Amino acid sequence: MFVLSQIEHNLPMPPHLLSRPLVDAIKAELERLFLDKVVANLGLCVSVYDIRSVEGGFIFPGEGCSTYKVSFRLLMFRPFVGEVLVGKISGYDEKGLHVSLDFFSDISIPGHLMQYGTARALDGRWMLKTEDGDELYLDLDDEIRFLVSSIKYPPIPVEQKETDRAFAPMQIIGSIKGDGLGLLAWWAADEEEGEAEAEAEE
Repeated sequence: MFVLSQIEHNLPMPPHLLSRPLVDAIKAELERLFLDKVVANLGLCVSVYDIRSVEGGFIFPGEGCSTYKVSFRLLMFRPFVGEVLVGKISGYDEKGLHVSLDFFSDISIPGHLMQYGTARALDGRWMLKTEDGDELYLDLDDEIRFLVSSIKYPPIPVEQKETDRAFAPMQIIGSIKGDGLGLLAWWAADEEEGEAEAEAEE
């Protein structure tokens, strides 16, 4: 889910930061530039992990700041396809569910990637109808276990309508097709039964 990515960047250093120790000033500027930002194909930056090297300190003609060549590592949130995550349902619409991990919310589970027998109820919620005829609703704030089906880094749109959803530079598509996936409450009873049977065999 979390990976370290090494990056080299030519960093102009604002003069007001130069009163601080150089490494501290560089880290503060890197955090301003990268923290909570998505880097295409790398993921969401969670923190500046460390600074590997600093070179330069050149002042180019016409500029009032020194520029450093900095090699550093970022801690990135970048789940791999096939990874299983647990989040909370933050919303739903005609296309499917929206899921949040608290620090990242651009996760969707489309209707065609839900358990067989899942459909929209009259009140707009999604519902799984079991073979026994039970109706299991997927409600807001329910914890849900899903498999990462794909990760997209869409290009920044030139124009956006007011009715469009806010642009998401990284989008995770999830799936709850398969055993063990879906609401945690669906599987809690089965897991407890399995633990009881294992204890009995011992």
